[in-house]
Amino acid sequence: MRIVSLLPSATEVLFALGFDREIVGVSHECDFPARAKTKTAVIHSRLPHDASPAEIDRLVRDYLARGESLYAVDSDVLQALAPDLIVTQDLCHVCAASPDDLASTLARFRKRPEVLCLNPQDLGDVWRDVLWMGEETLRFPRAQELLEKVGVRLGEIQKDLDGQSERPRVVLLEWLQPFYVGGHWVPEMIQFSGGVDVLGKPAMPSRRVTTEEVIEAAPDVLLIAPCGYRKEQAAAEYLSMSLPDEWRNIPAVRAERVYALDANSYVSRPSLRLVTGIAAMAKAMHPAMRCRPEVASTMRQITESGRSFHTARA
Repeated sequence: MRIVSLLPSATEVLFALGFDREIVGVSHECDFPARAKTKTAVIHSRLPHDASPAEIDRLVRDYLARGESLYAVDSDVLQALAPDLIVTQDLCHVCAASPDDLASTLARFRKRPEVLCLNPQDLGDVWRDVLWMGEETLRFPRAQELLEKVGVRLGEIQKDLDGQSERPRVVLLEWLQPFYVGGHWVPEMIQFSGGVDVLGKPAMPSRRVTTEEVIEAAPDVLLIAPCGYRKEQAAAEYLSMSLPDEWRNIPAVRAERVYALDANSYVSRPSLRLVTGIAAMAKAMHPAMRCRPEVASTMRQITESGRSFHTARA
């Protein structure tokens, strides 16, 4: 079987299922595991690489308003790879290519490949999609094993949270300029982490909010997790922002409970590594909780001064 994955989260799962040699093509954003970067990229973003966050937001709105795609498919390369299976998504036309982006290219195929289109809305859908990919690729037992490990890890997190009476109010910012709060599976992640998402809505799209809404929500913990960002990028952008004086009155800011997360790996992508994101959120909300070294490395604590940050300690 020859597989092309146009979705970073699906690429991660396919590698976990053991399809190293079978994966022949990926998107430009597929970077995990490291071997994914050695595969042929068949799709590219039309957004400038050096665009600012505010400019990205404007360009995305313009493209979507005109009904145009943010992605360009290299039709010649895709045809030359001759895939039997293409995995894509129809959840967010900003995050990855959709079936519409493939339509004209697939029409030119003599033997049309199977297209598996994922559309996860919540954590249950994310885990279901792992099984679905396992079923479609005849690796269902392996997919079950992967999910059993996720279940064990979630059980360990819940056990570590036993005795924690606090359920902090949480806001997770999925974009900073302008502010967006995370939706879909993010509110569930916060719930599993022992917190309460006060602005995000489960199984619903991420939504734009104002600075005033964040201030009025008065979160006890503020998570900075811009979609596609590493923790260092997220912290740097947050620290560069000019925020009103009232921002310092937010309980999370006063108590220095503002954390930058590695969203690109553990929050934004609906894949198996979301369980590590849940563990990182739990550690941010409940600092006394035990955590593994890899969990501590996924986040940075931003200090009250707004000028520096340091690695959250396990």
